[in-house]
Amino acid sequence: MQLTGIHHLTAVSADASGNHAFYTKTLGMRLVKKTVNQDDVSAYHLFYADALASPGSDITFFDWPVGRERRGTHSITRTALRVAGDGTLEWWKKRFEAEGVRHADIVERDTRLVLDFEDFEGQRLSLVDDGGAGAAHPWDRSPIPAEYQIRGLGPITMSVPDLKPTDLVVRRVLNMEQVREYRTPDTADSRTVVYQMGQGGAAAELHVAVQPDLEPAGQGAGAVHHVAFRIPDADYEAWADRLNQVRLPSSGPVDRFYFRSLYFREPNGVLFEIATDGPGFATDEAMDALGEKLSLPPFLEGRRKQIEANLKPL
Repeated sequence: MQLTGIHHLTAVSADASGNHAFYTKTLGMRLVKKTVNQDDVSAYHLFYADALASPGSDITFFDWPVGRERRGTHSITRTALRVAGDGTLEWWKKRFEAEGVRHADIVERDTRLVLDFEDFEGQRLSLVDDGGAGAAHPWDRSPIPAEYQIRGLGPITMSVPDLKPTDLVVRRVLNMEQVREYRTPDTADSRTVVYQMGQGGAAAELHVAVQPDLEPAGQGAGAVHHVAFRIPDADYEAWADRLNQVRLPSSGPVDRFYFRSLYFREPNGVLFEIATDGPGFATDEAMDALGEKLSLPPFLEGRRKQIEANLKPL
């Protein structure tokens, strides 16, 4: 039983139309699913990914009318988006300057070149040069040239005040491997520990910064809600059994229609999800028409008129 990488990451926005414009126009990602939060149908759930809506390529957002995040520990603090080549980072830096996107300089971090930036709500993001590892699926309708497009997610960085309980779950329950550590950026003595899933690489890493001096974070716009890790479809029941066997409180099996999930909080309070690769986003839409209309899972289809009436157009 091995996690194979990052599946998706879900964050919070208080401005769905602005969010849609930033991720599709500024970043050039494809809106592959326009649906609602299945636990709160008053809110959009928007999925942005590569051309094929590949598992591991999607960053998603709940649209909630909330204030800004209070930054701190006990939280996911930065989401990396993979690109290929240091020339690509230079291209993006110039684009951010032209578009007025807040960004830092290109630096080397944990042996990779990185360009940190933020969206218009303060969502902390990075572009990471992954060296072109793995397949890429550029979208031919993106405003970004194919060679510069975002390839997928990873690594994901979180902050905890105490590493030991998180390490116990990450290594002993999730079977990740601790492979190295580095100095946490903009700190004097904090270290970030790198955990690897499956074959590793930027698409399959969780970075855990140990920051006992930070106050706890507060959810809001610009915050991350949870991170999901990939598993093969055939392993789903075994992972559900594993969480039960180790007596880790969890959601139990949850069918999200596009994938199946298990949710639980690691000991420092960060919400983790284990999600299957399939059946995928083309289950209810043609691949060439993903995200063009509001998609609802079958159990919500009977409420479509009511749901649509409560949603603002993007």
